Amino acid sequence: MSLWLELEQARRGDCRPLSEVLDAMPWNADGLVAAIAQRHDDGEVLMLAWMNRTALEETLASGRVCYWSRSRQRLWRKGETSGHRQRLVSAHLDCDGDALLLKVEQQGPACHTGRPNCFYNDLDGEQLRVAVSGPA
Repeated sequence: MSLWLELEQARRGDCRPLSEVLDAMPWNADGLVAAIAQRHDDGEVLMLAWMNRTALEETLASGRVCYWSRSRQRLWRKGETSGHRQRLVSAHLDCDGDALLLKVEQQGPACHTGRPNCFYNDLDGEQLRVAVSGPA
């Protein structure tokens, strides 16, 4: 039985070694998994990024969120240039191991555009409407 099927039947408080879970995760062809960052106190969804195993292990060990930058092809420690860091409050893995939810304490805006989050474009019928202006 796969780890994911075992976890479906697990009881609250059951544990598995982290290395076993990381080995079983269905990383995509590039060795990545989607990671959703959510503000821990009010639930606002801030951004979606990607993590490889190294980024996830570093995040869990340090408490400072680290992603994999697909454009730069290197680890990206959130806020390393902007100062808008994310401190990990808790990390959660979905039921089949292919998506992470990171509850974070966000310092400053989460989006590189200066907006509070990356989801400022509303899809409305047949158009996209920018719902939040960037900083002046």
